[in-house]
Amino acid sequence: MKAAQTQLAHAEGSWPRQNALELSSGFDAVASATARVLILGSLPGRVSLEKQQYYAQPHNAFWRLMGQQFDFRADLPYSRRLRELKKNRIALWDVCASAHRPGSLDAAIDTATVRPNDFAAFFARHRAVSTVFFNGRKAESLYKRLVLPILPADLRPLTYTLLPSTSPAHASLSMAAKLRCWSSLRSAIEP
Repeated sequence: MKAAQTQLAHAEGSWPRQNALELSSGFDAVASATARVLILGSLPGRVSLEKQQYYAQPHNAFWRLMGQQFDFRADLPYSRRLRELKKNRIALWDVCASAHRPGSLDAAIDTATVRPNDFAAFFARHRAVSTVFFNGRKAESLYKRLVLPILPADLRPLTYTLLPSTSPAHASLSMAAKLRCWSSLRSAIEP
């Protein structure tokens, strides 16, 4: 996994330095050659960037949901959790390769600064992926606005599904309700 970076971006011709924006950079995709589904978030939050791990914020429900569905402990070492996802043919990535976002809330992502990941290359390498699951509305809206219009038609997965965000900022649904929604992953993985 490449190291997440913070970069300075200057609008063309902008100066002085106080006009610079800090850009957060995301992680590489986690995917095996046999992946059948892709789960997309928006951009790693501060805790994830600090720990260099997807969904590292302790109150984020992502790893508990995955563990309950695929029979592994959510507190396994990070590398083992990633192996469990790959074993279950789940790929994990974010829509944004980089963007300006003060804090960790998806609502704070400055859409004008988003550089999306290279999905054409990803789908060309992972032809078995047939379903994309969005971890929350922001991931879905960024993908539909910035990726889908430029994605070659022959590389578009067949199905897109919005799931409730696993973020602790979206606590309107109980864990049981989120688990019911997220259980749709299993049917998409099975041939």
